[in-house]
Amino acid sequence: MKLNQEVFQWSGAAHTQHVLWRAENGNPAPKRFILADDTLTADTAYKLACEGCGLLWTGDFQNARQLLQALARRCDRPVKKSRKAAAILPEPAQLFNLHRQAQSQRARVLAMVLIPLSADYTVALKRAPDVASACREAYGPAGTVDSIVSLRELQALVGAHEWRKKGVPIAELGAAIHPHYGVFSPLRGEYIQLVDSTPLPPETNLAFDIGTGTGVLAAILAKRGIRQIIATDQDARAIRCAEENLTHLGLQEQVTLVMADLFPDGKAPLIVCNPPWVPARPSSPVEYAVFDPESRMLKGFLAGLAAHLTTNGEGWLILSDLAEHLQLRTRAELLGWIEQAGLKVAERIDIKPTHSKVADETDLLHAARAAEMTSLWRLKAI
Repeated sequence: MKLNQEVFQWSGAAHTQHVLWRAENGNPAPKRFILADDTLTADTAYKLACEGCGLLWTGDFQNARQLLQALARRCDRPVKKSRKAAAILPEPAQLFNLHRQAQSQRARVLAMVLIPLSADYTVALKRAPDVASACREAYGPAGTVDSIVSLRELQALVGAHEWRKKGVPIAELGAAIHPHYGVFSPLRGEYIQLVDSTPLPPETNLAFDIGTGTGVLAAILAKRGIRQIIATDQDARAIRCAEENLTHLGLQEQVTLVMADLFPDGKAPLIVCNPPWVPARPSSPVEYAVFDPESRMLKGFLAGLAAHLTTNGEGWLILSDLAEHLQLRTRAELLGWIEQAGLKVAERIDIKPTHSKVADETDLLHAARAAEMTSLWRLKAI
């Protein structure tokens, strides 16, 4: 969580304000603010937000929510194109870049609706909800200084708090996994099915789970009878999240959590890794579970795998081919990295994703998503 103490001064303020600026994605505070309330029209707000002007809300909280929805509708309006431009079909990689640019611009505009947050995490606005529990889970114990946060981030905190309470049902576990704020939620179940159903190597009493996140794959391996699993992650939030989930499932004695970038010390007969699937730059910490800049984690896992496998051991790489359909990575490149790492492919097991975007023809990336396949690559040292 990025937290910077800054001095803010805006039109209408009686004096200079000393507050904290909160932004999970690390973006700086807007350089210009105005005080905004229920009299501000959506069109004026949209113009100001597009210009990078922060709208520090002083009116009814629910009206701020409605304003944010109105801004989102304006961001999502189709851009009119000439007939000539409409006739040119962009390449998949161009479509992806256009999609990311539109997402980034949308996020910048929507982040301009700002909410004052008291030091004890209360919102002193009319009809404001109680967000204290959600803030404590994401930001830690209350402090002594007021802060400012975007309404969009505050909504994300509250949404994560509800997911944490409710949990994500995992059929293979017969229980729920409870993701924490900033830790990727296991909503896509096909990769869990692959790890649950692929035959284990003989005499697998130890396994490594690289990049454990919520701990869901470590839990699957433990449920399958592996006596010891060492699960790693470089994110402290993920380690805390996995610890809570594994304890809730009664698997804490089987799984050891280690803060590490990729591999723990030693070797294992089974090493599992579900790296981010798309080689692109993330715009917030939680996106590191989806986007892997220059395939850093994927390449790192492949490069170090052989040295951490016991004789006849297997590495299970869970990977979608979405990046291939988006022309961000080729199959030849992936196979080349596997060969360069002194590995061979023993088997590839495929499964078709069933998430909602597969059938959403309005999605800019629909063609790539419709063709997507998720695979478990059984890798062995040469």
